[in-house]
Amino acid sequence: MSRMHNPPHPGEVLREWLPEDMTVTQAAKALQISRVMLSKVLNARAGVTASMALRLAAWLGTSPELWLGMQTQFDLWQAEQQPAPAIQPLERRAA
Repeated sequence: MSRMHNPPHPGEVLREWLPEDMTVTQAAKALQISRVMLSKVLNARAGVTASMALRLAAWLGTSPELWLGMQTQFDLWQAEQQPAPAIQPLERRAA
C-alpha cells in the first residue's frame, strides 16, 4: 500500500465537508462535543480519536475507518519526518 506524500490532517478535510454557513459552535453541538475540542481538530492541534471518528461517521454518513485512516496516515508521515533511531532488528532463534 503506498502512502500519500504529506497527507492532510483530518481536520483540514473536515473543514471542507462543513457547510460554509455553519459555525464551529453549531457543528460541535451536532457532534455533542465542546467547541474547543472541535476547534482543536479543525486547526490540526488535536487528532481524531476513535470516539470522534464514530461521531463524524454518524454525522457525515461516512465510516469511522475513513477518519481513523486519515489520522494514521498523517501521524505516520509526521513521524517519518523525524530522525529515525538506530534500532537493531530482533534476531529470531531457530525452533
